[in-house]
This record gives sequence, C-alpha cells and structure tokens, in this order.
Amino acid sequence: MSTDSIEERTADETKGARTELTITTAAAAAAATTSVRYYSVAPGYRLNVRSGPGTGYTIVRVLSEGAQVPIYCQRPGEAIAGPYGTSNIWDNIDNGQYVSDAYVLTGSDGYVAPRCS
Repeated sequence: MSTDSIEERTADETKGARTELTITTAAAAAAATTSVRYYSVAPGYRLNVRSGPGTGYTIVRVLSEGAQVPIYCQRPGEAIAGPYGTSNIWDNIDNGQYVSDAYVLTGSDGYVAPRCS
C-alpha cells in the first residue's frame, strides 16, 4: 500500500487504514526476523556486550563461552583486535547491544548484515 493511498482515505476509512498498516508492518517485521542468522562467538571467550560500538560504552552483559549471537545490523566503531583479526565493525545483537565483530565467526572480514541506521 502506498503512502498516497493512505492519505487519500476519508475519516470513516481511517480505522481500516490503521489496521491494514499494522498488518503490513507486522508482516515486514516477521520477514526480517526470519532472515537473521546466528553466528558463534570465538571459542574460549566470554564476550562483553556494550551499549555502543566501542570499549568506551557501558558493558550491559557478558556472553558465556560458546554463545551464538544474531546479527541484526552492523556499524563502524572502534577498531578491536581479536581472534578473527582486527575490525572496526560492531555487530548489533539486540536493541542497544553491540559486540566487536573481531570476536564473532562470520566467515567474512566485511559486513554480513545491513548497516545500522
């Protein structure tokens, strides 16, 4: 449904437009969730999860050894040296939660998920 068609609805149709928009948004969210892949954290490491893309951000939790993480999006940040090389890519694994890509086995030195907005 285009934005133009929503704006052209009359006041009587507004409730129906909201319902249709909610369904469309929920369907898009479900589709996005199914395309998220999980990746392994480097063996033998307990990994700090931070509130932003760098070691200057607060630690919000610590992942246990053998953890697997989803990567919803990625963003550039502080360069970190880890078991998988040095990288300035940070992986968003939950709302406001980031880990250095240098500790996550993605099979790539580059981005494997969309850039965070």
